[in-house]
Formats: sequence, C-alpha cells, structure tokens
Amino acid sequence: MTGIHIRRDGRAGRITLDRPEALNALTWPMVTEIGTALEAWRDDPAVALILIEGEGRAFCAGGDIREMHARGTAGDHDYGRRFWADEYRMNLALARHPKPVVAFLQGAVMGGGVGVGCHASHRIVDGTSRVAMPECAIGLVPDVGGSLLLARAPGRLGEYLGLTARRMDAADAVHAGFADAFVPSGWDELKRALCTGGDPAPIAEAAAEPEASALAALRPFADAHFDAPDLPALLSRLEASDAPEAEAALQAVGKVSPLSAALTLALVRAARADGTLPGALALEYRITSRATEHGDFVEGIRALIVDKDGAPRWRYPAAAEVPPALLEEMLSPPPGGDLDPASRKDRA
Repeated sequence: MTGIHIRRDGRAGRITLDRPEALNALTWPMVTEIGTALEAWRDDPAVALILIEGEGRAFCAGGDIREMHARGTAGDHDYGRRFWADEYRMNLALARHPKPVVAFLQGAVMGGGVGVGCHASHRIVDGTSRVAMPECAIGLVPDVGGSLLLARAPGRLGEYLGLTARRMDAADAVHAGFADAFVPSGWDELKRALCTGGDPAPIAEAAAEPEASALAALRPFADAHFDAPDLPALLSRLEASDAPEAEAALQAVGKVSPLSAALTLALVRAARADGTLPGALALEYRITSRATEHGDFVEGIRALIVDKDGAPRWRYPAAAEVPPALLEEMLSPPPGGDLDPASRKDRA
C-alpha cells in the first residue's frame, strides 16, 4: 500500500490521498505516483480533467517528516535532497498541466499539502479548511512553491503568514490566493458532475460567497510591520508597536526558528521579484537541500513531532545571532548545482 488511489473515473483522472490515519501526509512513493499519473494523463484523450482529493478529515497535512528526521539523524542527508527534488518536479508538473486540475481542500492543507492542492487550476475550500505554511515552526522554510504563493498574497500578508505560521480558514485562503472557490456543501455531487462531464464549469454553480476574511483586516498591520528589511528590524518594529495585533505576532514569530524566519523573508521577497514557480522552487531547493545538515529542521521535528517536548534548541536562539554569511551560504547554489524542476534528471 502506497497510501494513494489513482484511477480513471468517467472523464476524469482521479487521485485520492489515502492515509487518513496520518492526515494523508505525503510519502516519497505518493509523490512519485502523482507525478507519473500527471504525465500519463497529459495526452490521454479519455482524461479531460484531473480531480485531487484526500480521504478522511484532511486533504494533506504535509510531508512524511518522521522519515526525514530518522534519515537526517542518521546522517543521510541525500534522502531529503532526492525527495524534495522529486516533490518540486511534481509541484511544477501539476501547476503546468494542460488540463484542468481540481483540488478539494478539506481540513488540514499544510506544507506538502499546499504543494499538491494549491497549484491546481481550481482550488475548492469549505468550512473545515485550514490552510497554512507552518514550516518555520519546524526549522524549515515555506517550500513546494509556497514561497511564491505567499509572495502573491496582498501586500505583506505573505511575510506575515510565513513567519507566524497562521492558519487560514476558507475566507482567508481565498483572500490570500491559496484557494479559488468556497463550496460549503455538496462535494460528492460536485465530484460526480466533474467526473461525468470532464468540465470544471459546475464549480461556479456550486460556489458561495465566503464570510469576510479576518486576514484581510490584518493587512494594514502586516504592511506596516512585515516590510522591514530583515528579521531583527521586523522584531524591533513589533516590540515597539502599540498595534493590538503586535503582541500575538511577536509571540508567534518568537516560537519559530530564527534561521528559518530570516531565510523565509529572503525567499518570499525573491519569489516576489522573480514571479515564476520554477524560480521559486529552485531557490527553495537551495535551502531545503541543506536543511537536515545545516539548518534547524531535524531539531524542529524532534521537538514538535517526535519527542513533542515543545522546546526546540535552535542553532541561533535570537534573530541577531544568525550570521549573515550563513544566510548567504544557504541561499547560494548547492554543490550539485541548482535544481531544474522542469527536468526529470535524477539528482541522486
């Protein structure tokens, strides 16, 4: 069992993430099978549309990071590099697919789940949806093209979301550009219509207007504080602020890895300047390819997922302690050269 069910259903190619006991966390075989299916359906005249869904109460809560922790702890840093390379290729293939891709994003949609669901051409949320890029909290950075999604959010909400790991509800996800349509009920009927007709038109008919986005109301605060040039300056602004949102934001940013937070600021701003998904994925890979060896990722997983003591020992406990030279190194091309996410070349 690989935790995924892929088949033809009427005029649709249907992908069901099927690890409900693990909130459909992505394993390497799942990533590979999705990529293979996307390629097979590109020129298949019997497949007019692709439908991606998750079994159970979550769409996908992220990647299978326990295995990453075990490998990294054992000194096997190549495992993560090869996993991320394959995952990023799949993310780009999904985003560039010539056929409509419809993702049903219920429950937790985080990290790797954003990579599978939020690059689809039609992204559907409901009242249970909770979308986030919480990687800084586990010593990583927003990846799977998430840095570009954050960069495209209005104003400085991308920096705010990336550094605070805030979870978005349906209205927030639509406002920030992580989702397209709020369909509060009737998903089974909608899925049947999509598979039967092979056309995404029924989505618009089923969609409703979400409630007002609380995230939208936070934009003036985010714009005023999260446009600081670097992490120490950003924290100083929050500390000096009399805005009612400042204390909660300061506490949230204070919990994440300072190294990851500083790198996330750089990633989001670079993605905003570049504006392309291949560029964002390549820059993300520069960091993630070093994450288990030189970053806080292994320690973050230990503290929050494995031991669950909630007390990570970050390499640099304070933002001012993060060496600028290390940031420059982590953002430089890796020893094996930059990842070309459009290439199938094996980097192992």
